[in-house]
Amino acid sequence: MLDTVVIATDGSESVVRAVRIALDLTRRFDAEVHALYVVDAGEVESSPEKLRGELHAALESEGEEALESVRDHADRDVVTTVREGDPAVEIREYAREHDADVVATGTRGRHGENRFLIGSVAERVVRTCPTPVLTVRQLGSGEA
Repeated sequence: MLDTVVIATDGSESVVRAVRIALDLTRRFDAEVHALYVVDAGEVESSPEKLRGELHAALESEGEEALESVRDHADRDVVTTVREGDPAVEIREYAREHDADVVATGTRGRHGENRFLIGSVAERVVRTCPTPVLTVRQLGSGEA
């Protein structure tokens, strides 16, 4: 049984399919839906100091839009949260704090060396989260 599903979203195209699949799971199991967006503190801190405030505000706004998109596609109430920090750490901690049964996230589906060179939030969540993680690969054009 699934009682609580956490959908980690960054609002990107690679997450759209993951949101749809996760929401389908919540319908099938009548589970509670949590949508989480994390403002990447490292991204903010690595930007020029005079731009940090604007970048932070833009990322928060992007987060609200991403969470609104999840709410728009859901047929039930969605608990939404914006956090700040390291995305993989915040996703893992949120799932633990809310006793999630599964965390759903998208991935761009990179393979081989690129996956290791670029690193991804989804990969770090899979490796460190004690909660099962459902990763949903973004389909390329022409894939069904």
